[in-house]
Amino acid sequence: MKEAELDTHQKALKINLDKRWYGTLAEIGAGQEVVRWFFRVGGAAGTVAKSISAYDMVVSDAIYGGTERYVSRSRLQSMLDYEYKLNVERLSEKRGDTTAFFAFADTVVARSFKGGNECHGWMGLKFQSRPRDEASQICIHVRMLDTEAALQQEALGVVGVNLLYGAFFLHHDPEKLVESLLDKLTTGRIEIDAIEFRGIEFRAVDNRLISLKLVQLGLSGAAMFGAKGEVLQPSDVLYKKAVMVERGSFRPPTHVNLDMLECALEKFSQDPAVKGKEVLPVFELTMRNLLSEGNEVDRRDFLARADVLAACGVTVLISDYFEYYRLAAYLSWRTKERIGIVMGVPSLIELFDEKYYSNLPGGILESFGRLFKNDLKLYVYPLQPGSSDSITTVNNLEVAPELKKLYGYLADRGSFVELDNYNPEYLKFFSRDALKKIAAGDDSWKEMVPQAVADIIVERQFFGYRA
Repeated sequence: MKEAELDTHQKALKINLDKRWYGTLAEIGAGQEVVRWFFRVGGAAGTVAKSISAYDMVVSDAIYGGTERYVSRSRLQSMLDYEYKLNVERLSEKRGDTTAFFAFADTVVARSFKGGNECHGWMGLKFQSRPRDEASQICIHVRMLDTEAALQQEALGVVGVNLLYGAFFLHHDPEKLVESLLDKLTTGRIEIDAIEFRGIEFRAVDNRLISLKLVQLGLSGAAMFGAKGEVLQPSDVLYKKAVMVERGSFRPPTHVNLDMLECALEKFSQDPAVKGKEVLPVFELTMRNLLSEGNEVDRRDFLARADVLAACGVTVLISDYFEYYRLAAYLSWRTKERIGIVMGVPSLIELFDEKYYSNLPGGILESFGRLFKNDLKLYVYPLQPGSSDSITTVNNLEVAPELKKLYGYLADRGSFVELDNYNPEYLKFFSRDALKKIAAGDDSWKEMVPQAVADIIVERQFFGYRA
C-alpha cells in the first residue's frame, strides 16, 4: 500500500505490527488521545511498554520535577528525557539488541469548560532509529483551532500518530515527514508554528529550513528563529513584550537597515506605554519577498539572508502576511503590549496603494482600521534617492489626491512617527546597490554594510561574492 493511502488507523496498526519500536506514551492535559489509537487498532502490546497520564500537578512534579509552566517546552523535554531514560534502563538488558526504544510525550491545554482559553500544546518524540543507536528527537508546538474540546482532542490524536509514524518510517526524509504531520487533517483544525529536529538521525537538518517549510506548506502563518539559528515558538517569545518589527529583503542588510531599527527603538522606548518594558526587535522576511524571483524559494539565498541577519544578532520572523494589517493582527494576538513597525518612505507610499486592498469589502479604509486599531504606530525612515535630491519624510510625503485627507487624518492622530534621529551618511545606501556591487566585484559595497555582515559575506561567498 502506498504511504499516501494510509489513514490514521492504518498508520497506528502498521506501527503496532512492526516489532522494531517499543516505548512509552506520556500525555498530560487533553486525555490519552494518541495512545488511544494504538489500543483501538489492536496489537498495542508490541508497541506500548507503558501509557501514563499525570494530570495532577503534584503528581506530575513528583515524576518529572517542578516547573513554572506545565504546557511548555521545558516540561515536554523533562517528560521525554525521563521516560526515554527509564525505558533504556529497564529494557536494554532484555531486548536492547533487537528493539529501538522511544518515548512520546505531549502536554496540552484544550478548550476548557468555560472556554476562552488558548488551546495549544507541545508534543515530541525521543527515539532510536535502530537498536543501540543514539537518540534523535522531534518537538513540535501545535495550536488547536476547533471550537469543541472533543474535536480538538481528536485532532491531537491524529497529529500524534502522524508524528510517530513519520519518525519511524520517514526520518530519512525530514521534509516529507513535516508534510505528513497534517495527514487526514486541515490547517483549519491544527496549526504547527514551531518544529525542531535534533540528534544523530537529523545531524544534517537545518531547522531554519524546516521553519521555512512550515510557512510554505501553510502549516503556520509564521515561524521564528533566533540569532543562533535556534527554533523559537512565537507565542512564548512575544508574550508580554513590546515588539518592533522591520520588514525587508535584507539582501544584504545595510547600515540603513540597522539604523532604521535603532532609530525606531529609540523613539519607541520614549512611548509612555513602552517605557521600562522589555522590547523585542524583529527582522521580518515575507514569503512573497522570498519568492520574488520565481515560484520556488532559493534555499541557498534564504540561508544566506538568515546567516547575515544572525550576524546582526536579531530575532527573525518568516511570515506569509504580506499585508501589514495581517502582520499586526498576528502580533497583537500574541502580546498585549505596544507594537511598532518601522519602514522607509517607499514602503509607506506602497501602503497607500489601493490595489493591495481589492480583496477587502472596505478597501483601504478597512485595512487601516485593522492596522491601527490597537494604537499601533508606524515609524518612518526618510528617503533621499540621490545626493542632490531633497529628503522625503513623513511630513512632506505626497500621496494620491483622493487619499490626502486620509493621510492627514492618520498623521494628526499620531499613527506616523517621523524618525528624525537618523544618520544622514546612511541615506545613500541601498541593498540593491550593494548587491550589484558584490556581483560586479566592486569592493565599495563593504562600506554599505556592518562589518560583521561584510565578514560573513566574504567568508562564505554569499550573494555572488568572489574574492
